Amino acid sequence: MHIATKSGRIIKLPTPAEDAQINAGIAADQESREWTDQDFALAKPASEFFDAKTYSALAGMRGRGRPVGTTKEVTKERVTLRLDADVLAAIRATGKGWQTRVNDAMRDWVRSHPMG
Repeated sequence: MHIATKSGRIIKLPTPAEDAQINAGIAADQESREWTDQDFALAKPASEFFDAKTYSALAGMRGRGRPVGTTKEVTKERVTLRLDADVLAAIRATGKGWQTRVNDAMRDWVRSHPMG
């Protein structure tokens, strides 16, 4: 079975046999067992668990999005653009950073095709 995310990414769900194998592996791992409702009830937010210095360092680590301090006065504007499916697939197939490459290609086109 497959599901589609809002971004259009297709996610293949495990079959019942694969799901059983995954759950068996979880149950067999004594160092990393599946949490119970009681475990979740006892859990604390990281801000309450770590000392202030450690929490601040952890909170400063970012995994996604623009790095802190890289935004310019003039920021990009979000738009909706309809592209043919084959064109979009080809662009996305170029990998991470495809939106930046599309922006650069559009900038090159605008520079080589003066308006007015």
